[in-house]
Amino acid sequence: MQVPETAASGTGTGRRTGTGTETSTPDPVRTGAGVGAGPRAFLARLNTPAVRTRLGTLAGVVILAVLLWRLGTGVFVDGLRRIDGPSLLAALGIGLVTTVFSAWRWALVARGLRIRLPLGPAVADYYRALFLNAALPGGVLGDVHRAVRHGQSTGDLGRGVRSVVLERMAGQFALFAAGAVMLLTLPSPVRDDLRQAAPPAGLAVLGACAVVLALRMNRSTPSRRGRALRSALAEAREGLLSRRNGPGVLVSSAVVLAGYLAMFVLAARVAGVDAAVTELLPLAVLALLAMSLPLNVGGWGPREGVAAWAFGAAGLGAGRGLTVAVVYGVLSLAASLPGVIVLVARWYAGLRAGRRTAATTAPAAPAPVSHAQDAPDHAPLAPDYAPPPPPEVSIEKYAPKESTRLTRSSLPFSAEPSEGRPMTPESV
Repeated sequence: MQVPETAASGTGTGRRTGTGTETSTPDPVRTGAGVGAGPRAFLARLNTPAVRTRLGTLAGVVILAVLLWRLGTGVFVDGLRRIDGPSLLAALGIGLVTTVFSAWRWALVARGLRIRLPLGPAVADYYRALFLNAALPGGVLGDVHRAVRHGQSTGDLGRGVRSVVLERMAGQFALFAAGAVMLLTLPSPVRDDLRQAAPPAGLAVLGACAVVLALRMNRSTPSRRGRALRSALAEAREGLLSRRNGPGVLVSSAVVLAGYLAMFVLAARVAGVDAAVTELLPLAVLALLAMSLPLNVGGWGPREGVAAWAFGAAGLGAGRGLTVAVVYGVLSLAASLPGVIVLVARWYAGLRAGRRTAATTAPAAPAPVSHAQDAPDHAPLAPDYAPPPPPEVSIEKYAPKESTRLTRSSLPFSAEPSEGRPMTPESV
């Protein structure tokens, strides 16, 4: 019995064809077909932005459903009923301040990346992004739209996107730094846990920085990834920490964070919470940190869950915390409503520009007038075949010289001398 030949390397099975050549079939165990391709393809499919957005929206819906099941719908209704006109006006004022300073921070970061961004268009784009963040699932689609539109308008999509990313990172860093200080110093449900975890966390961060620094010092030739990381760090340093932009970014981030905290305190007062401001600030920081998680429906979800837990742990009542979070969400949505005006204005301007472009590019071919009754009363009739008379050249320099005119006009056997010279047989 003849045994089929196998390759010496063991990577597959071989067989001879009619032409004498040997072909090999890949080994499914080595190539991963049927074993590793399925999980890898599944994980790759889960890692797409669309799937991540849907999963985040689903998580936000689940959190809201659990809160409604445990606390009931009366908490939501009570929060909506307490909102009145003065609170909405105060929310619009706070939103105006925070939006203007956020747009100023964005303009500073864009200037650090050598991108021109005036403050007026930056405020309008920021209002539009805030409204889209509050109205669309995910809570970040407005910022994505702002980044892409800014990059396309400047002709450099990469720098436009990086300017928005760095601007948002500046706001998050300010929130983390101020939140850590407040949660460690002011009374909060997590102060004791944070004080115990702060020293080990600080040592871990210092150790990680030391390891990264040692690896960079021992590396002789930087890799492509290292060069890209170095370029990104240089842009972040120029946009956020340079002498020209650093003070402005710091001041704008502090004002924006103060506006967010003031909005939360306003929501607590509207919801009927009479606790001191120093007691509400740590709870507001926890709610704002939960809002940064991409597991929400237009900002709703983790904020309400963390607010209910934090107020309950602080002894203020979980239901009251949920009411404060609902009022804060409604006031934030009201503060972003000027973005609707920006959306409508930009849409109308684009529509008019499209119509004007279509009118200028459309071919205009009027029919020729061939009858007297079809022509207008004020237009004189003229034959279609009569061309306009050519312009007369009356400039003296275009006139031929006298000698050239005499030469061209004289006959071959003329007896008149040319330019004063006698007639010779050669000239004849």
